[in-house]
Amino acid sequence: MEELSEVAGDITHAISNRVFELLRAKIVTGELRPNEPLIETDLAQLLDVSRTPIRESLQRLAAIGLIVPRRRGWAVREYTPAEVLGKFEVRIALEGFAAFLAAQRGTDDQLRRCKRIHEDRLTVEPGDEDRRISTNRDFHAAIIDAAGNEQLKEAIYETGRFYLNRPVVRSSTREEMALAHAEHAAIVDALLARDSQRAEREMRAHIRRTFLMFQRLEPGVHLA
Repeated sequence: MEELSEVAGDITHAISNRVFELLRAKIVTGELRPNEPLIETDLAQLLDVSRTPIRESLQRLAAIGLIVPRRRGWAVREYTPAEVLGKFEVRIALEGFAAFLAAQRGTDDQLRRCKRIHEDRLTVEPGDEDRRISTNRDFHAAIIDAAGNEQLKEAIYETGRFYLNRPVVRSSTREEMALAHAEHAAIVDALLARDSQRAEREMRAHIRRTFLMFQRLEPGVHLA
């Protein structure tokens, strides 16, 4: 009986984690927009789960600052321009250092994986929003993994939703897409050359330019 209880607990935990990751992905990719309401019953029906994993996931999302309480439940948090700026500055520092460490510590296989993801991204059509977003996230995640620091990875994870998402994709031009490819290529070149300082410099410059794309969606924000 105790073993059955443990199995049931593991299943419940797995469902809760899956729901949390699904909801987080919908927020960070822009599918759920700032101030959009999140009602437990609606989400439970949408994801075909009970309200318990929904409730647990919403509490976790609130703990990392992605949602805020509302009278009838929760809503996706709308960050102020100053908060957006602060998040990007943190991301520039942390992910730049992750690239530095990846160039030093990453295995040859890990760095080749970064290159493969970059090459796969080059085949994505401009109108394929899902693949543009997913391959971009895979590229950055591969570099963070190669850095070999779980605490750093978690800190970057907590910067939340300020990555390439649907609103940014839809507002970007072909020239900006080509520039992003070139920046990714420069990062890969530095990683494969084991040039940690150049990898950090290229990553920081790439994220700084990405901020300018968010700036169009967040009037009044500027990078000091």
